[in-house]
Amino acid sequence: MESKNPVFSKSRSGGWSAPTPAPEVLQNMYDAPSYAPPAPPAYRTMTLDDVVVRGFMTLGSLIVAAGAAWYLEVPVGVGIGAAVVALILGLIASFTMSTNPVLILGYAIFEGVFLGVISSAYESLFNGIVLQAVIGTAMAFAGVLAVYALRIVRVTPKLVKFVIAAGFAAIALVLVNLLVSIWVPGGLGLRTDSPLGWIFSAAMILLGCFFLLLDFDSIEQGVKQGAPAKFAWQCAFGLTLSLVWIYLEVLRFISYFSGDD
Repeated sequence: MESKNPVFSKSRSGGWSAPTPAPEVLQNMYDAPSYAPPAPPAYRTMTLDDVVVRGFMTLGSLIVAAGAAWYLEVPVGVGIGAAVVALILGLIASFTMSTNPVLILGYAIFEGVFLGVISSAYESLFNGIVLQAVIGTAMAFAGVLAVYALRIVRVTPKLVKFVIAAGFAAIALVLVNLLVSIWVPGGLGLRTDSPLGWIFSAAMILLGCFFLLLDFDSIEQGVKQGAPAKFAWQCAFGLTLSLVWIYLEVLRFISYFSGDD
């Protein structure tokens, strides 16, 4: 009995028929994978080497600029102007998560000029203090790296929120202290050679180390998740920012206990 289903009836009448595939075609169909291979990423992913290279470039630019400013005896006014420019460039790079090498290297150069001027000023008051601050910063970097590598402190979303909130609070306190110092000598006493100033500086150094911890985690997660290679510039910027923070605070902290021989 002939089926009334138009599909079946058409297939029987030869409307849907096709020539029988050759044995070679059937073998190729059998050998073909049953899944489509994943498409390669449209960009080169970031590696740890990328971060190391960009980090050396950024820190190298900062150190060269600082050395030049120290050697050329750049005036304090120029150093303050460079600090303002570095602050603006740093805020842009931070809030836009920029990976523009010109912006980040520009920040490093202007920040380096400021560091060279302020380091020279401290060295003129306290002989050998800059070398001590550099060694202290290097020790802080190595210590935080060891803590992170050994997973002694784990970076969690709660820790990230706490560190960022503490950073904003610390900056706000510094600004309030600066404003109050206009009318009251020493302001709130946060930046004076006093027990309160010592405690605040120590807390700022510790906070800088926690920011360094977040930087290490950001680098590791970026490599694991296949972030674009250009993200290494943002990682290098974060490391430089944290190291500058720690260096300045260590410099200030050591000055409290240094004599002016």
